[in-house]
Amino acid sequence: MDGWTSFLSAMLLTLVRVSGIVVFAPFFSSSAFPARTKAVFVAAVAFLLAPLVATLPNAHVEITLTALLGEVAVGLVYGIVLSLLNEMLLFAGQIAGVQFSFSMVNLLDPTSNIQTPLMGDLFQLMGTLVLIAAGFDRIILASLVRSFRAVPLGAYTLAPLTARAIVQAAGGIFLAAVELAAPVLAATMLVEIAVALLSKLSPQLPVMSLTVPLKTLVGFAVLTCSLALWPRFIEMRLSGLLDLAERLLEIPVNASGGSSAHTLGVGLGG
Repeated sequence: MDGWTSFLSAMLLTLVRVSGIVVFAPFFSSSAFPARTKAVFVAAVAFLLAPLVATLPNAHVEITLTALLGEVAVGLVYGIVLSLLNEMLLFAGQIAGVQFSFSMVNLLDPTSNIQTPLMGDLFQLMGTLVLIAAGFDRIILASLVRSFRAVPLGAYTLAPLTARAIVQAAGGIFLAAVELAAPVLAATMLVEIAVALLSKLSPQLPVMSLTVPLKTLVGFAVLTCSLALWPRFIEMRLSGLLDLAERLLEIPVNASGGSSAHTLGVGLGG
């Protein structure tokens, strides 16, 4: 009876931690997965990990308010840090949309009546495809499993330095998004310069009407060619985010958040 009680307690704490990843992390948080599918996945992962993580050193499998809040904090730290990758893809898509003259082109979700930018959704879908094709979803799960060794069950306490480091880390989103959209930005800017020079050389030609079609065609051509660089780009940023998440979990132990707060600018912005 005591064994089953310990197992169920460990499973509940593990389920709370894993749920934070599923709610916020890229790929796992996709709305394409039904809520029931996510619930079954979280329960299955918690059921498989519970016997292993309950036997790790310094693990506390008692269900207390402190333990539950600690597991929620671990899941949120992992999930929110990894969700910055999705935000970076969304921002890069918005930058490309402005260059394609698609800034006012939005998609309307008929269920929620929420409008989302077209190019932002496109970039997020392509980023999710890269994550699946390269197997980065398994890397995220492996990092989550390692977190149980770094921070045993029921042993984590959220520090104020962690929240401040995450806020400072979000500054890397802008630099990473500009880097990802840089080929499109450069190509469309050259098209605008060429059209401007042509209008000066031949004012009687209606060259301005060619700006939007040329920018769109050239931009999509450059974007298609630059997709070969996406796996390496996303791998570097995802690796930086995972390293940051692990460092943030060590902040309460080391009581030093300065270096951790600085690392996301390197992890995302490169």
